[in-house]
Amino acid sequence: MSEIRMGRIEEEMKRVISNILANDLKDPRITSLLSVTGVEVSNDLKYANVFISVFDGKDNHESTIKLLNKMKGFVKKELAHKIKLRCIPELTFKLDNSITYGSHIDEILNKILPNEQE
Repeated sequence: MSEIRMGRIEEEMKRVISNILANDLKDPRITSLLSVTGVEVSNDLKYANVFISVFDGKDNHESTIKLLNKMKGFVKKELAHKIKLRCIPELTFKLDNSITYGSHIDEILNKILPNEQE
């Protein structure tokens, strides 16, 4: 499958899954703000890793990801209704720490070079 088509599929899945998590998933156990930062689909379209960034003051990121992995059947069913693919991939939610890591690197740089930022 071409890289362009894979990119389109991944972006469309990212958009639709974001919409599902924001509007259709009404679970009181998920109290944090979620953001889908990326989707990686295997070449045969059977598996997809969905990278989630969790924004909250608490450190319950892993429990939120575990809860999303338990609800992946619901998300997959909703995804099948909203996207046209012959085979909907098996979803796996993974924590994306890139935003937290980037913030940490920014803090370190601000300590090292405080006057350079102005």
